[in-house]
Amino acid sequence: MSGEHWLTGHLAAAFTIFIWGITFVSTKILLDVFTPIEILVFRFVIGYLALTLVYPRRMGLRSRAAEMLMMAAGLCGVTLYFLLENIALTYTYASNVGVIISIAPFFTAILAHFFLAGEKLSLNFFIGFLAAIIGIFLISFNGIMVLQLNPIGDLLALLAAGVWAVYSVLTRKISGLGYHSIQTTRRIFFYGLLFMLPALPFFDVNWSIKSLTQPVYLFNLLFLGLLASALCFVT
Repeated sequence: MSGEHWLTGHLAAAFTIFIWGITFVSTKILLDVFTPIEILVFRFVIGYLALTLVYPRRMGLRSRAAEMLMMAAGLCGVTLYFLLENIALTYTYASNVGVIISIAPFFTAILAHFFLAGEKLSLNFFIGFLAAIIGIFLISFNGIMVLQLNPIGDLLALLAAGVWAVYSVLTRKISGLGYHSIQTTRRIFFYGLLFMLPALPFFDVNWSIKSLTQPVYLFNLLFLGLLASALCFVT
């Protein structure tokens, strides 16, 4: 990998991390008036429509295997991950979820080691991961809040981290297929929304948009849909 590509990749990752770090708070605010499944559907419908407007060109998949990868990515990276994360936020603190989700890179590295060529574990990874986790823990629990374990919420957040690791490996495979990143992201969103449909009867869903007349809820939903979903899934 050239130095220019290395820098571009790290800058994209840093930007994505910055935006996604805010999503825990943003989602927590929306949970005051929306259910987890409502937030999911709204944000990814917004994201899907935004990507379609930006790059409306239709995507033609070349094989059934590629379609299956897109389906699996939509199930893991959209439906399961965000459903688990949003439900976790109803049981535990946003700071708890933020710290636990930060374990996802560790799971990703282990899966990548076994399923992706050229992705081998190294001592530097473990040192960097440990330093990052300590830093995240100190920022999240800096004396203002005492760490309180909430078994249900914390376990759901841990499961979300594992599911995200699977999604990360899948998208690495998808990126090697030669499709435009916006097209693949849009297709993943489509399958994510499709897999949400069977879950709807199990949740109290009323689809009321009355709360969106309040700027704080509208802003946070647009933030999740346009920045955290449409833009950051591409980056």
